[in-house]
Amino acid sequence: MLTFIQVLTPKYVTMTAVKESSTRNFNKGVALTSCPVTFVMEKIGGYWKPIIIFHLMSGPKRYSELKRAIPQITEKMLIQHLKQLQNDDLVHRDAQAVIPPVVTYSLTKSGQDLFQVLDSMVDWAVKNGSV
Repeated sequence: MLTFIQVLTPKYVTMTAVKESSTRNFNKGVALTSCPVTFVMEKIGGYWKPIIIFHLMSGPKRYSELKRAIPQITEKMLIQHLKQLQNDDLVHRDAQAVIPPVVTYSLTKSGQDLFQVLDSMVDWAVKNGSV
């Protein structure tokens, strides 16, 4: 099976095929199962995911509340990361069938288990002079 990834070059965007059975994918799979840090970084890695989780630690939030709390994030990135966090069972999306639609995001049990991790990150940042 082939998966396509975008390759950005200065003049154009091309789609490059990546074999699912490639050495890269094999090594990634081994790292995910044998290294806990790799597993965690796969779930909450990147710039925006920890920030989104941090804001949801204080309780459920509507999409607009998250957007206001993180004004630098684009709508596309916020939606994309919320979907990824849902797929990883870290965030629950509750959509009520009313007009206008009401959608609330909250942390699942697995997401709440990350409190200590993010608190440790905050402590480290304060200790090392970022705040």
